[in-house]
Amino acid sequence: MCGIFAYLNYRVPRTRKEIFETLVRGLQRLEYRGYDSAGIAVDGPNKTTSDINGNTICLIKKKGKVKALDEELYRKDTLDLDTQLCTHFGLAHTRWATHGEPSALNSHPHRSDKNNEFVVIHNGIITNYKELKEYLITKGYEFESETDTEVIPKLIKYVYDNRENDRITFSTLVERVVQQLEGAFALVFKSRHFPGEAVSTRRGSPLLIGVRSEHELPTEEITVQYNSKGLNKKNSHNRPDCSNSIQSVEDGSAVEYYFASDASAIIEHTNKVLYLEDDDIAVVRQGKLSIHRLNWQAGEDPVRAIQTLQMELQQIMKGNFDAFMQKEIFEQPESVVNTMRGRICFDNNKVVLGGLKDHLKEIKRCRRLIMIGCGTSFHAAVATRQILEELTELPVMVELASDFLDRSTPVFRDDVCFFISQSGETADTLMALRYCKDHGALTVGITNTVGSSICRETDCGVHINAGPEIGVASTKAYTSQFVALIMFSLMMSEDKLSLQKRRLEIISAFKVLPDLIKKVLSLDEKIKSIANELYQQRSLLVMGRGFNYATCLEGALKIKEITYMHSEGILAGELKHGPLALIDKNMPVIMIIMRDGCYTKCHNALQQVTARSGRPIILCCQDDPEMSKNAYRTIELPQTVDCLQGILSVIPLQLLSFHLAVLRGYDVDCPRNLAKSVTVE
Repeated sequence: MCGIFAYLNYRVPRTRKEIFETLVRGLQRLEYRGYDSAGIAVDGPNKTTSDINGNTICLIKKKGKVKALDEELYRKDTLDLDTQLCTHFGLAHTRWATHGEPSALNSHPHRSDKNNEFVVIHNGIITNYKELKEYLITKGYEFESETDTEVIPKLIKYVYDNRENDRITFSTLVERVVQQLEGAFALVFKSRHFPGEAVSTRRGSPLLIGVRSEHELPTEEITVQYNSKGLNKKNSHNRPDCSNSIQSVEDGSAVEYYFASDASAIIEHTNKVLYLEDDDIAVVRQGKLSIHRLNWQAGEDPVRAIQTLQMELQQIMKGNFDAFMQKEIFEQPESVVNTMRGRICFDNNKVVLGGLKDHLKEIKRCRRLIMIGCGTSFHAAVATRQILEELTELPVMVELASDFLDRSTPVFRDDVCFFISQSGETADTLMALRYCKDHGALTVGITNTVGSSICRETDCGVHINAGPEIGVASTKAYTSQFVALIMFSLMMSEDKLSLQKRRLEIISAFKVLPDLIKKVLSLDEKIKSIANELYQQRSLLVMGRGFNYATCLEGALKIKEITYMHSEGILAGELKHGPLALIDKNMPVIMIIMRDGCYTKCHNALQQVTARSGRPIILCCQDDPEMSKNAYRTIELPQTVDCLQGILSVIPLQLLSFHLAVLRGYDVDCPRNLAKSVTVE
């Protein structure tokens, strides 16, 4: 959803122009998340009037793209771009509209009053904002936007106005505010009353802090400090020692801090990052970073480790491609190798997923597997359900996270629940995870993001290692999730003699999979020519069954996401139960018919389509003359083992959706109304 970026330079002189450039570049790295407006907050020129401590905060907000904001920054005559600021804290934000239409007024940062005493940027949703807003209005506070976020700066102003003394700290104000908030949020605060200070916190939305210094950091972890008044008395006798404040830099050293909702905005500046946990309050004061919490619970980690990112800047650059989505489609030969790397040994046919091996016995004893995800991640579970059932010999439920929660689905202690999410922050999936943990089930995460909420909150899991995925429409993460789940089934069946032939067949197919993906990608020009015939259509059907039903769902979703055409993935076995009514000579139909257990059944569906003047475009195996005879157009794919065929058959649909979107003139990487990481329900 929304993109957060903030930059604090402590005793590192930067001109206002350099600060602007850093903030704007941070937002540009977050553009892929989807947004409709952008804004920044920086220190304004010092004044000698009655302004608080001579400090002013300047807000610059703009509807539209970051480029429009960048142009607006240089129109501000009151801001001297050459002024050098030794210490400065600036906020930047890209907003995706939820409450209130896209506009400069509704965009972030939001302010407490016309004097900009407090400003805040926010990712998430405040579910009790109406009640807070009504209360604050009765106290005389005026609102100017339609957003839920605006209650936050107004509330901190209210707390400040009613403070018990002038010694109150910025972090104490934030602590009191977040205790009143319900919902999901990542927040970064700036105030005229506390110049050069930064306070940030999160609950349910991602937030990390990058640290950069010319000096070596004196510690690789920061001890969490607790408010003694808020300690859990039951556990206070064995709480961690919090008497001293651990700082990440030596006193007085020059240091820079970067606050962001995604590591891609930080990596060009530093690879040293700290991921905040829910209800952490991170404070930078006089260049020192500390982490505060109100309460301590037994079993809670008393430190936050400073991690080293393995991501490289070149991984988030487009290179020679026109769009990130296109780049990520063509990265799939490498991304599936990275998912398998170090996990499949082709010499002895062993599969070891390090994150699961310690829990393997417990998983084998379970009653059923429950696979939970949203969108593309849900489709990855559908795609692998059949082989999971075959190799694990366990019942497998595949659930959409939102529906799973709506039904209050029964979950038991002997269930194993998988939570599949590219970002690891998907709100519905995260809530389903907490629901299953409360019911005592073993929880397993399948994510692409190290340090994400799902990664941290599950009992065990697998990083799919697909690399950064910037395009909103997921491509390489889908195929890597697909690979990871099949590797899990191979690991589960290692000691079952009756399944060894099947296991070896799949492992052998994995060995050549990257080369087969390259062959599919070589069909790009042919797929582009098919897109040229289809891009003016208003609707498109994608049909298949068996192992390829999930491919139909995922291909149709890709087309919906970025081309805005209506598209529907149809189980070919359901054709006569309704969808056949749509078939005529004008309805584009894509059929996936591979040489597998459903070949004859799919061929029967093809006859029904052609008998009604349908003109099917068929994805089929190479050297299948029967398909060529009945098809309007064919896309011939290399054949692999049935359970992996979906990886090869989904790639033409990814490419087709890309070319359709380009031909229709749409922004491939940032489709309207959608966000990369859906952190609200």
